[in-house]
Amino acid sequence: MPQRDLDELRPPRATRRRGWSVLLLLAVAAAAFAWFWWRAPQAPEPAAAPAAQEPAPAPAALPAEPPAADAGPQNPLEVPQEPLPALADADAEVGKALNELLGAQRVGAFLQTDGFVRRVVATVDNLAREQAAARLWPVHPMAGRFTVQEAGGAQTIAPANAARYAAFVAFAESVPLDGAARLYLRLYPLFQVAYEELGYPGKYFNDRLVAVIDHLLAAPESAEPVAVRLVPVAGEVPSLRPWVRYEYADPQLQALTSGQKIMVRVGLANERRLKAVLGQVRTRVARAGQAQR
Repeated sequence: MPQRDLDELRPPRATRRRGWSVLLLLAVAAAAFAWFWWRAPQAPEPAAAPAAQEPAPAPAALPAEPPAADAGPQNPLEVPQEPLPALADADAEVGKALNELLGAQRVGAFLQTDGFVRRVVATVDNLAREQAAARLWPVHPMAGRFTVQEAGGAQTIAPANAARYAAFVAFAESVPLDGAARLYLRLYPLFQVAYEELGYPGKYFNDRLVAVIDHLLAAPESAEPVAVRLVPVAGEVPSLRPWVRYEYADPQLQALTSGQKIMVRVGLANERRLKAVLGQVRTRVARAGQAQR
């Protein structure tokens, strides 16, 4: 991750706890981070970046903001007291742990391990917001391009589009969750430091993780082809090759958060498989699930 991007996640603030995070989030990350702003295949990419867009309607039913710092964790974890490197120096140990858990080949194929902890924390937090910046994802974007089909004079997401996510969904399902949970607990202090550095001093990343998982589990499920529409992206300077993007034609779908949009976009079968994985993750990180172990 370039230093300038890491600096966006690391405001100059002293933290009260050593900490950082990784893995359990694998199942969340593996939930299918696909492009939220969809570039149409027929539109060539311009040399310059697009101008900032008008914000989408505020999504409904967002997870609550973290509780006050003096409220204590809602989902406390029993974290082993093991020495850990400082967050800034943790990449090597995190990469080694991921390779041991998942295998170097799969890690290389699916994950971006530089700044992995900060990537995970930022992405989890952003999944319940309007946008989740692709440059901060802990996973590689999906191969291939977003495809649509014509149906009754309207455009819908093509069924073949779901196939782009097949390997990723299988990867999510293959994560050994018990081993991932143990690694998450061991590395949780790092997750926590990254979360406080993101702007939540005295609040708890695990609580945010549980809230975001619940938010993703509540994503709508569409049995019918999802209609989309092509929207031009206007910049400050007129261009002969303007950017375009696809948006959901249904205003309620378009008003969803970035995470729920992704869940809808991967296709119904993939969405349900990913929700099954997320449900298993939740039992390992939420208070209720811990009480059953």
